[in-house]
Amino acid sequence: MVGIQKKAGLSGAILTLVCGAFLGGAAWAQTPTRSEGAADPIRRIAPLPEPNAIAIYPDAGQGKPAASGEIWTMSFDQPWVRNVTRPTLTPFMPAPDKANGTAILILPGGGFLFNSIDNEGWGAARALAAQGYTAFVLKYRTEPTSSDDHLFWQAFVTRLSVPAAGTPKPDSARRAMDLAREDGQAALRLIRARAAEWKIDPHRVGMMGFSAGAMTTLNTTLADAPDARPDFIAPIYGAMTNVTPPPHPQPMFVALAANDPLFGKQGFGLVESWQKAGGQVELHFYAAGDHGFGVQHKGTTSDLWLDQFLAWLRANHF
Repeated sequence: MVGIQKKAGLSGAILTLVCGAFLGGAAWAQTPTRSEGAADPIRRIAPLPEPNAIAIYPDAGQGKPAASGEIWTMSFDQPWVRNVTRPTLTPFMPAPDKANGTAILILPGGGFLFNSIDNEGWGAARALAAQGYTAFVLKYRTEPTSSDDHLFWQAFVTRLSVPAAGTPKPDSARRAMDLAREDGQAALRLIRARAAEWKIDPHRVGMMGFSAGAMTTLNTTLADAPDARPDFIAPIYGAMTNVTPPPHPQPMFVALAANDPLFGKQGFGLVESWQKAGGQVELHFYAAGDHGFGVQHKGTTSDLWLDQFLAWLRANHF
């Protein structure tokens, strides 16, 4: 099995892994809840090294530290980064003798409030690079949050506790979704502009996202910007509602767990609408895995998703 990290069970203070916020009638953030009276499952850490990070907008400088205000925390042994105002692209290059010329842009999840930068970003990129793919992790802009970790956590849990159906998204959340899509488009343009330097085929640039990153992958694909569309997509545990695909839809790989508390019972409108438009789809619907499995080992068949994604890439000559 490729690149899956074995992970011990979470502490007894955690009841379950829940994800939520609002996208029409669907929830879209990723966070575990905690038992009543337990401490907030979050602690501040120093920013993790990003030595190869590239600023995706010219006026932000190339590879400089993020603007002041960016906050890094550990939540259940996973690094999160929030209050991102300067988006960056971090390349993970394959060994020259293994490089196959295909690039994959990876977008972590986090409900547009943070980037789950390792489990749904760097970890996936390392695994793909080991198999010959040139992987790029996009740290995209997020919704502004309190600099106080306790207040951030309270606001996050409050948002999750509100019924999603019929609840409009805050303006700041809508804006964060737009910014993430803009950053995704800018990242695709940058990768293609530097394709010769990175020895990749500009016509084999795919996009993979987790949860909110999956939604951004779709938003980028569906936007009216033909020069900033991926050549194939992999929304991993994203929303499954109907969409209007672009003309000649790209090949799509979908992975989702049946017991995902957000999207596991939404049906398969996304898949059906893609097929009706003539798009090729591969769907993996696992019996278990919850939401947010990323590259962690959970002891369920969802652990197989990355190997199956690699097999799909090979079968499609990517």
